[in-house]
Amino acid sequence: MAPRVMVLPLPEQGHVTPLMELSHRLVDHGMEVTFVCTERTHALILGGLGHRTNGYEALGGIQLVAIPDGLADGDDRRDISKSLAGLSWSIRGHVEELIRATKVKWLVADATVVGMCYEVAKKLAVRIACFSPMPAAYLGTLLRIPELIADGFFDDNGIPKRQGAFLLAPNTPPLYTAHVPWGVAGGPEVQLTFFQNASRNAQAARLADMVLCNTFHDAEAVAFELYPEILPIGPLFADGKTVGQFLPEDTRCIKWLDAHADNSVVYAAFGSTTVFDPSQIQELAEGLELAGRPFLWVVRPDFSSGFGGLRKAWFDEFENRTAGKGMVVSWCAQQQVLAHRAVGCFLTHCGWHSVLEALRNGVPMLCWPYFFDHFTIRSYISDVWRTGLAMSPGEDGAISKEEVSTMVERVITDHVIGERARILGDAACRSLAKGGSSYENFQKFVNILKATL
Repeated sequence: MAPRVMVLPLPEQGHVTPLMELSHRLVDHGMEVTFVCTERTHALILGGLGHRTNGYEALGGIQLVAIPDGLADGDDRRDISKSLAGLSWSIRGHVEELIRATKVKWLVADATVVGMCYEVAKKLAVRIACFSPMPAAYLGTLLRIPELIADGFFDDNGIPKRQGAFLLAPNTPPLYTAHVPWGVAGGPEVQLTFFQNASRNAQAARLADMVLCNTFHDAEAVAFELYPEILPIGPLFADGKTVGQFLPEDTRCIKWLDAHADNSVVYAAFGSTTVFDPSQIQELAEGLELAGRPFLWVVRPDFSSGFGGLRKAWFDEFENRTAGKGMVVSWCAQQQVLAHRAVGCFLTHCGWHSVLEALRNGVPMLCWPYFFDHFTIRSYISDVWRTGLAMSPGEDGAISKEEVSTMVERVITDHVIGERARILGDAACRSLAKGGSSYENFQKFVNILKATL
């Protein structure tokens, strides 16, 4: 019987996908994987498979197991604070039951939930690999929370005591006290909840048997000098395999891209949780139109609550007006899109998994960060790697259509940025090839798993 590993992601697309990619890699090395997700996430993954209703076969033998998320039927599962609170009190018991039932010896836990199940796993003599779907620099910041408090950057509740930005070390992305890693919209109680959760996860990560990160050495060389315990094993990908998409992929866009010249298309996508207000969506739409370049734009059904009445009529008219130049889809196969020769720049919310997909393919980026680690990643792109540019909001905090148009043209025509992106993409590919640092680190992880399962 093949050894079995349990994998536990945060129930969000940007966390499910890299852990699903990691699961495929483990299956390729002769292991069986129990992939634990909430009931809502389970339903979304199966829905995203479309006509491929046999999830076990579609996922290459990865076994999906659903657990309750701790919320009531009427609760808003888009509310990150509520979702985190529900998961925090419900996950322990369910993970304990599954460990006893499957008799696994290793739990690969997302760094954002590892603190919720650490004590249960250790009680049952299960070893833990903490996996970070975020940059090593971001994870390292969380690991240094006690030092940051002692140095006077934050108080004991995670509230900034200084203003502006500071560096943990030269050539690392700056940390902005206004954009703390646990910062979300909400009052002091919400902020405190996220800070406490971040602190708990950081403590569990420190005590884990292994700490893995979806990144590669050349992207974050200084971070690995600061945090040598973190092993880079990325960029993870699973070309041609199902990776747990929450929405059905519109594959028409690949043929649409085929009809366009190399490096000519602007690809705009903002992940699975980013939400814009209607006026900002209008500025973005008109900015893409004003740029005059072909564009592929992913607009989720829940991208804004403002699509209704006249607003929907306006957007329909925009689509009709730009039909010869742009294409709007609700979701797409992003790995295929970013690997396509026609894509010349990626307008992104700076989600780490999306950025890694762009890096691997040498695609320049235009940054529009939303929350959490997005600001750290923006700094990497625009200041450290210099493989893209950052958008500048106006005094009202919004991005104007003129800014969108101007910055799209700048990033897509800047050959120096393009060359840096290609160089970093080559480095990413070397890290994954036999003998590369990510390749060797993953082999080390697999050998340890096999020796102890």
